[in-house]
Amino acid sequence: MTEALATPVDYAYLVTGILFIVGLRYLSSPKTARLGNRISALGMLIAVVATLTQGIVNWYVIGAALVVGALVGIISAQRVKMTAMPQMVAIFNGAGGGAAALVAAGELLKVYNAGNIPTYDISFTSVLSAVIGAISFAGSIIAYLKLQELMTGRPITYPGQQIVNAVIALVILVAWGFVVANYDAGIAGGVLTWFWIALAASFALGILFVLPIGGADMPVVISLLNSFTGLAAASTGFVLSNNVLIISGALVGASGTLLTVLMGKAMNRSVTNVLFGAFGSAPAAAAAGGKKQQTVRSVSADDVAAMVAYANQVIVVPGYGMAVAQAQHSIRELADQLEKRGIEVKYAIHPVAGRMPGHMNVLLAEANVPYTSLYDMDEINPEFDRTDVALVVGANDVTNPAAREDKTSPIYGMPILNVDKAMNVVVLKRSMNSGFAGIDNPLFDDPKTVMLFGDAKKSIDGVVAGVKAL
Repeated sequence: MTEALATPVDYAYLVTGILFIVGLRYLSSPKTARLGNRISALGMLIAVVATLTQGIVNWYVIGAALVVGALVGIISAQRVKMTAMPQMVAIFNGAGGGAAALVAAGELLKVYNAGNIPTYDISFTSVLSAVIGAISFAGSIIAYLKLQELMTGRPITYPGQQIVNAVIALVILVAWGFVVANYDAGIAGGVLTWFWIALAASFALGILFVLPIGGADMPVVISLLNSFTGLAAASTGFVLSNNVLIISGALVGASGTLLTVLMGKAMNRSVTNVLFGAFGSAPAAAAAGGKKQQTVRSVSADDVAAMVAYANQVIVVPGYGMAVAQAQHSIRELADQLEKRGIEVKYAIHPVAGRMPGHMNVLLAEANVPYTSLYDMDEINPEFDRTDVALVVGANDVTNPAAREDKTSPIYGMPILNVDKAMNVVVLKRSMNSGFAGIDNPLFDDPKTVMLFGDAKKSIDGVVAGVKAL
């Protein structure tokens, strides 16, 4: 018995796998992230070209798909604002899960339409890919709707919710087992009907799985659904005997799972608590907090300019409000003006600030803020005690002292940026509305805190003008 020799396609897939791993490694640092993207894109190009050389597709179909996909990608990259990037990630991730489910379904249908009975490995992995892909697709759509505020960001719960989900999961498992066992029980359509039942139930579970999760937890959910899509792709790789799909899917699944765990740890909450805790569903806590926030002090841009211009150290705390106002370039200009006066400026980055992992890092990198000025939560928290001014730009929940002090708060125990330890705190907000978590922030009542209301970009521009005038 002779061993089959590796083909050029096999070598191309090996190179692709190596490039994916190297690219992922470079993505772990803001300094090398762009290079990591380019390396990974090169690997994807090699994989696509190698796959097309096998003659398994209709060139007219693949050509049309490439044109449509390229147009969607280019238009999205040019038109989608950074504030909407989490929504786009959710949509693209859902598309990946849906594609994996469709490919697995198509492969299973091809076997049955040829009059053959699929082997256990094909039937098992086909259903596995379809189930995970459908859950990822449906869940990503709900995440998109919540982030886009086309539906409420608060958890949507109902009596017996977990029981309903458990019953649906049981239906999926039973239908899955019947497909693998090739058991038709005389039903119309035979085994394939069980497959469609599993697929439909998975779609429903994906919707019901994300509905009870609050908007504040969407970054964690997106990361988890991303790992689901990776697992679906890896399973599809087994169905198609495609090594590069297995490698890339496993990488996405593993990195997504790791990121999910790390983000949960950053919030001092387990992944199960995020998924089943219905965080933010108790509006009473927010309502009670709202009655206390009546002692805030409002100041002008010139007042803030005087505070920061005569400070020794200023820490900027960016949040989603900065992304909405596109204030990152103005903040960079303010930092430049302060550094000319010998003032040290640092940026405090909370792991879950914004609405997706790394949201603030990307925005500040867009404004050419030096990577050496960005500090994560553990590095920067000891610095607040010796900081003259903490400038909070649109951040809310990640600066909320209730996480440390109020055991009744839904976010109690979540690690936060200790901005309340600074000598002075300036909070830039449009209004006194609560943050994404739907709870009030007692930081605003602190005697050392002042509020600069208005659009963050215009406010910072006013502070810059004030500093230049001093």
